[in-house]
Amino acid sequence: MSNIRKAFENGKAFIAFITCGDPDLETTAAAVRAAAENGADLIELGIPFSDPTAEGPVIQGANLRALRGGVTTDRIFALVRELRLDVAIPMVFMTYANVVFSYGAERFIAACREIGIDGLILPDLPFEEKEEFLPACRTYGVDLISLIAPTSQNRIAMIAREAEGFLYIVSSLGVTGARSEIDTDLASIVRVVRQNTDIPCAIGFGISTPEQAKKMAGFADGAIVGSAIVRLLEKYGRDAPPQIGAYVRSMKEALRE
Repeated sequence: MSNIRKAFENGKAFIAFITCGDPDLETTAAAVRAAAENGADLIELGIPFSDPTAEGPVIQGANLRALRGGVTTDRIFALVRELRLDVAIPMVFMTYANVVFSYGAERFIAACREIGIDGLILPDLPFEEKEEFLPACRTYGVDLISLIAPTSQNRIAMIAREAEGFLYIVSSLGVTGARSEIDTDLASIVRVVRQNTDIPCAIGFGISTPEQAKKMAGFADGAIVGSAIVRLLEKYGRDAPPQIGAYVRSMKEALRE
């Protein structure tokens, strides 16, 4: 059974996204621990990329700051190895296909297994092209996590049937970033997913408040938050981890209600 399932065993899951290396890897490690200690059920670790097409300005800025700070894939692997000494919750990488290609797909995915990464999310990888990575992911037991967007429509059932780990449902069109309102008909997307798989689904893109998280978890199995956490890192820098802990706690409490 996928280790990722554990994230969904204690009620609605809260999934936190953190860009590795913004402002530095020490702060990333402290932020991950603060999130885990305050109720995050799964953590997405962003490996920075120079052209993150799915990201809004907040996460783009974090990518650029991290890259300027000299973060590399190997240094992120070392960070995860160190985190795994005391962080037990599932962790996945979120990055771009190019990052995996340039490292060498087989080598990258083998390293994920070795350091304790449970899954891989590649937002720029079309569903039809996932075969490029799937065999290696299967070999090393790393879940290749699929995304379903509001534009997926007639492909939702097909993507759901082949899903592994969890399904990442994109709440709205466009790039990541906090939104004041999410008006996609997500309930009907989730309904199609439920008809085709028993794999849990979580909603991301645009969620920043406890009220939004609670609403999304009303029909999905969890909520994913990225930009709101990355904004705390941008604002507080090395002093962000306690702020992140408090934020995660408030979000998790909303999901428990």
